[in-house]
Amino acid sequence: MSDLAARIPEDLKAAMKAKDTVALTVIRALKTAMTNASIEKGGLGTPLDDAEVTALIRKQIKQRQDSFTQFTNAGRGELAANEAAEIKILEKYLPAALTAEEITALVDAAVAETGATSKADMGKVMKLAQERAEGRADGKLLSQEVAKRLS
Repeated sequence: MSDLAARIPEDLKAAMKAKDTVALTVIRALKTAMTNASIEKGGLGTPLDDAEVTALIRKQIKQRQDSFTQFTNAGRGELAANEAAEIKILEKYLPAALTAEEITALVDAAVAETGATSKADMGKVMKLAQERAEGRADGKLLSQEVAKRLS
């Protein structure tokens, strides 16, 4: 089991002891998503590596960001605030994000390595950039940076 996957049940216990209902709800949902991913991967109990767990966390954050946007647009501030609190809890599990300069350097290196010259090569560059970013940069941000370089 990866370090990240081992940390989540421990945090679940800590949230139970602290009676932190928001954290408890979020971590339970994450643990359920991990169990489902494990079953899909190869059956119950199949270990997930850190990259797979990070991808699940990002998916959970994305879902909550979408809900946050919808609640904000609908004028439901209390529900939007709850979603924002849940996002903060999930972000604690993510690796440190790359800075703008690091993303620029990473994209420049990927463009140089693939020999990309036009937007037609964007797929090759994105694949390499995402591998190198190792989940520490948002895909949309990487895509924008790659598009800027190849335009």
